[in-house]
Formats: sequence, structure tokens, C-alpha cells
Amino acid sequence: MKFIIDNWYLILIAVASGVMLLLPALRGAAGGSLSAAAAVHLINREKAMVLDICEPEEFAAGHVNGAKNLPLSQFEEKLATTVKNKQLPLVLVCASGARAVRAEAIAKKLGYEKAQALAGGMKAWRDAGLPIEKA
Repeated sequence: MKFIIDNWYLILIAVASGVMLLLPALRGAAGGSLSAAAAVHLINREKAMVLDICEPEEFAAGHVNGAKNLPLSQFEEKLATTVKNKQLPLVLVCASGARAVRAEAIAKKLGYEKAQALAGGMKAWRDAGLPIEKA
């Protein structure tokens, strides 16, 4: 007990270090787990379909080449008609990645096990220098 009292600052530093190590993992969980490079690999090698979860105005401002627009508000109702093959990999994209994570959960609930949200969304796609289309 005397050690803890005498060295409280060391314990505080150890706890703060642990929190700092966990923060990136917690932030990453909120925005998807698929990197832009991994998304390109899925699109090129496994013929993944890209679904943009943004609203039509956001989609028109810029989206991944070849992406289909399926707003989150209509996602659950229209996913089955948009993507008939449940074995097809899906790359879900939105502006920041948060809506895509929600869409990923919905898609998996509907049986699309290969659905993945793009971490960081369109911002990460642009930051990686990957091409975009404007409608």
C-alpha cells in the first residue's frame, strides 16, 4: 500500500498510457474496418459492389467510381432488389463511415455476410488519392 501511495504518479501514467493505446481501436470501431486499399482489392479482384449510403445530394457531389446510391433511409427495403446475390462482397460507403457501419449491420442481419463498411468513408477514399465520380 505504501508503494501505491508513494508512487501514485507512476500508476497515473500507466493508466493514461493504457487509455491512449485503446483510443485508436475504439475510434476505428465507429467508422468501419475496411481500408481504402482493401476496398480497391475487393472491387478489382472479387468484383465487389459499391453501395453509397449517402443522400442523393451528397452522392451527386462525389462518389466512388461505379457506386450505386442507396440512401440509408431506404437501405433495408431496397437492398434485396438492388443486390440479389447475397454472396457478393459489398463495400458500403458514406461521407465519414458512421452511416456505413449502420448499413453493414442491417446488411448482415439480412444475410449479406460479406458486407463491409469503408473506414473513414469518402474522406478516406479522397485522402488515399483514389478516383471519384460526380453526377
